[in-house]
Amino acid sequence: MADQIDGVDFALAAYREDGVWTVQELAHDVIEEIDTLAAALRRFPGDGGAVGLVGVDEDFFVIVRVAGPTTRVLLSDITAADEWELASSAVEFLGLPMPEDEDDQVPAGDLDLLGDLGMHAMDMGVLLDDFDLYPDEMLSDVARRLGFGKLFDDAVGLTSA
Repeated sequence: MADQIDGVDFALAAYREDGVWTVQELAHDVIEEIDTLAAALRRFPGDGGAVGLVGVDEDFFVIVRVAGPTTRVLLSDITAADEWELASSAVEFLGLPMPEDEDDQVPAGDLDLLGDLGMHAMDMGVLLDDFDLYPDEMLSDVARRLGFGKLFDDAVGLTSA
């Protein structure tokens, strides 16, 4: 499996307090697996918990949302589990079998994990079906729908057109 730290494009925590979003960079040592990422996210305050957004190798992303004891996970491409520890950890966390078909790029996990924040399962599914977009572009769209698009874009170095 590839070294996690080298492949990480960005790792951010987003949380909302009193209606105001805050985005902070996550230390790369907490994103090697879902459990450590979830534990790190629980340290952030937030009205509805915290959301972790991790983009890896311009290839896939993981969204982890924690609220109290609940951890919800979405992996954008299940085939990444063959090469990346974080993706493998997500598949394991979700209780899914490891993918056997390398060509079957499908998401795994909870498409509605951000539904109550404004990004519903159907919208997430449509976004994930757009194979022309890079993970940072997809997550920028997610962040925009949730209300912290500019903060996200600034954090990952995306410039608005």
